[in-house]
Amino acid sequence: MASFLWSVCLSFLLLATVTKGASPKQVLDVPFGRNYAPTWAFDHIKYINGGSEIQLKLDKFTGTGFQSKGSYLFGHFSMHIKMVPGDSAGTVTAFYLSSQTNEHDEIDFEFLGNRTGQPYILQTNVYTGGKGDKEQRIYLWFDPTKGYHAYSVLWNMYQIVFFVDDVPIRVFKNSKDLGLKFPFNQPMKIYSSLWNADDWATRGGLEKTDWAKAPFIASYKGFHIDGCEASVNAKFCETQGKRWWDQKEFRDLDAAQYRKLGWVRKKYTIYNYCTDRVRFPSLPPECKRDHDI
Repeated sequence: MASFLWSVCLSFLLLATVTKGASPKQVLDVPFGRNYAPTWAFDHIKYINGGSEIQLKLDKFTGTGFQSKGSYLFGHFSMHIKMVPGDSAGTVTAFYLSSQTNEHDEIDFEFLGNRTGQPYILQTNVYTGGKGDKEQRIYLWFDPTKGYHAYSVLWNMYQIVFFVDDVPIRVFKNSKDLGLKFPFNQPMKIYSSLWNADDWATRGGLEKTDWAKAPFIASYKGFHIDGCEASVNAKFCETQGKRWWDQKEFRDLDAAQYRKLGWVRKKYTIYNYCTDRVRFPSLPPECKRDHDI
């Protein structure tokens, strides 16, 4: 018991470590309508407190979703989400960035529901030039259905960082020198949706959505966007190098953040494409640089 308590204390101390480098700036909470608009099943979105909060509803007829009004080439994007509570097996709550081309770029958060009492799984992925296959899955160190938590993406010319609250859970570096593509010239919109994916989402599709538990509700607030807004056809950001997320301290994580990333890797990672030798007999070249192994 003593060793267990000491382990818990160490975990909390690690999370409380003050970082000096690349912590994103404080997010600005704005109403939904400032930056976003519904995309489908408008009647399945409920507005609360004048649009400062919204709820997405999934039932046996349809899910729903929304997207940003603008397209962005680099920036910091954050959403506070409270996941579907109870038996959420078969459901997926997605928060992601994506361009609108045949060989699209994409940066994904996907929250995979589960049976009551079983933990949510957070899957991340990065697509470049229309190709993904870079899945990672983790458990969270809290219950994401009990309250709001911030899920954020920091994207610049040097790296993409996935954050849960202030904890970096994944880094994807610009590894052009290794012959790898990196999202740098396709403006992306920000999307979120709640939908049924019981053909794959929970235990590979073995657990089906229990429609007797519907409707399923995911709640949102925050709606923060701080990015370089560009037309869909823009190939560069006019303010390149001038925004806070472009500065030197945001080109890499600092030592404290790498410790937090290592903590997530060691204690909560349940799948990492970098260690999947069935799919990738040879180690993908970016994995060591991205601290995935």
